[in-house]
Amino acid sequence: MQNLSPIIEVDELMQISENQNLRIFDVRTGSSAKQDYLKKHLENSVFVDLNSDLAEIDNPKNGGRHPLPKFEDFIKTLGELGIDKDSHVVIYDDKNGANAAARFWWMLRAVGQNNVQVLNGGLQVAENQNYPLSSFEDYYPETNYISDYQDWQLPQVWIDDVKKATQDAESVIVDVRESQRYDGIMEPIDLVAGHIPNAQNFPFIDNLDEKGLFKSPEVLRNLYSELFDNYEKNKIIFHCGSGVTACHSLLALDYAGFDIPNLYVGSWSEWSRNEI
Repeated sequence: MQNLSPIIEVDELMQISENQNLRIFDVRTGSSAKQDYLKKHLENSVFVDLNSDLAEIDNPKNGGRHPLPKFEDFIKTLGELGIDKDSHVVIYDDKNGANAAARFWWMLRAVGQNNVQVLNGGLQVAENQNYPLSSFEDYYPETNYISDYQDWQLPQVWIDDVKKATQDAESVIVDVRESQRYDGIMEPIDLVAGHIPNAQNFPFIDNLDEKGLFKSPEVLRNLYSELFDNYEKNKIIFHCGSGVTACHSLLALDYAGFDIPNLYVGSWSEWSRNEI
């Protein structure tokens, strides 16, 4: 279990669907996410809410729109969801893993859960490949999740670190939002359009092929190799709008065999609300 690929294919999930330790989670987002889940979801999958389960929302000026919950609160949530250290966790959303599925993956990895994967292509591809669907709300028996750690284990940076990085030629800040948001042409969510000074734009959508599936590890490695060859790992910072879709690129990097770099959870939603 320790060397699982971070990506699982639909046919692979079908083959293990009867395993007792399998835990499948639906992490789609949006105002009607729970209702949409209740209409149609992968059989035995349990709904996870980005806003209440994977974030502790307060003032976006301090931490952005989706700051991480307290570590101990997240550990409690994992127990309530029925996850334990032996669980094989598979996560999907309805946006090719580009939204909260990748965020949940990052959070699980950050508490030391290695046997966790994101479903390639998400709900749409699974449905197209005739994966069994359900309209019943599913649950797993609660557990007493115990982590080996007291805090998040994957690398993070905060707004002051990013500020220093904007003036450090040896650092690189990677903005994974679509190019029109990066260029300030449009901003559908946050109050101000634009990007962090000196940030480079590597849109997360480039991690996917024309079918909405992750590109092969080899293609992804070629895509990101120049970036990783030119900077030390601890000098690479990934961010997005609110620390969610940035995890899609971190997932792609892990899939390609790179070490997972720094995540700036506050992202543009925090940065743009502070006069820096």
